[in-house]
Amino acid sequence: MNPHPEPKLSIDADSDSNRLLVMSVATLSNAPARKFSKNAIIAFYQSSIGRKWVVAITALILVLYVLGHLLGNLQIYMGPDRINTYAKFLHDLGPILWVIRIVLITAFITHIVATIQLARENRLAKPQKYAVASYQRSTLASRTMLVSGLIVLCFVIYHLLQFTLEATDPRFHDLRDSLGRHDVYRMLILGFQSPLVSLFYVLGLFLLANHLSHGMASIVQTLGINNRKIAATVLTAGRTLAWLVFAGYVSIPATILLGIIK
Repeated sequence: MNPHPEPKLSIDADSDSNRLLVMSVATLSNAPARKFSKNAIIAFYQSSIGRKWVVAITALILVLYVLGHLLGNLQIYMGPDRINTYAKFLHDLGPILWVIRIVLITAFITHIVATIQLARENRLAKPQKYAVASYQRSTLASRTMLVSGLIVLCFVIYHLLQFTLEATDPRFHDLRDSLGRHDVYRMLILGFQSPLVSLFYVLGLFLLANHLSHGMASIVQTLGINNRKIAATVLTAGRTLAWLVFAGYVSIPATILLGIIK
């Protein structure tokens, strides 16, 4: 009999769990503590939940604008008089139109900033192994939300330069119809007669639809409307709406290039 028996190796599950817990706490404790403003509104925005709400609300504002803008643009199919009348109506709004534009620009910038901040927080908060697993389960739309959003930003800037500020083609300034109104009908035809410009619009609109297909579900979920029972319906509705918007917008440069609208 060995008077000095060798110690046996034992595995204590509870001890291992505690050790992992301590390591996790130690890891979390190394992260800088977040400081919140004393102002309740700013402090709410500084929280993850607050930023998600800001992203959701600004996204809703932008989605409503995208739908309204589409309905206005589709009036090109009703002839020059109809869309030129619509354009003059908007122009005659004067200061009201600029208030709407400022609200939209503010919502757009806020949406981008809050989205980037949330993406950064998510990367810092999640361990790498979980991030990889999440990446594998996520969709193409969700994985490219930030990138597609930035490309859509470039698309919007060019769209404003082309049709709002009329900075891309000097011919746009002098276009007038028989009633002396700005000829938006003719401006759209001239603008989309370039295959390169039309192709860029199709790309931008594709990314916008991709962005919307994921964003609609995220908006509903963030606002607390989504649940497991209606998740599939919400996703289907969001994707359907997104691609209907895509089809509606793309139809305009497509029909102009094909000579249907002339």
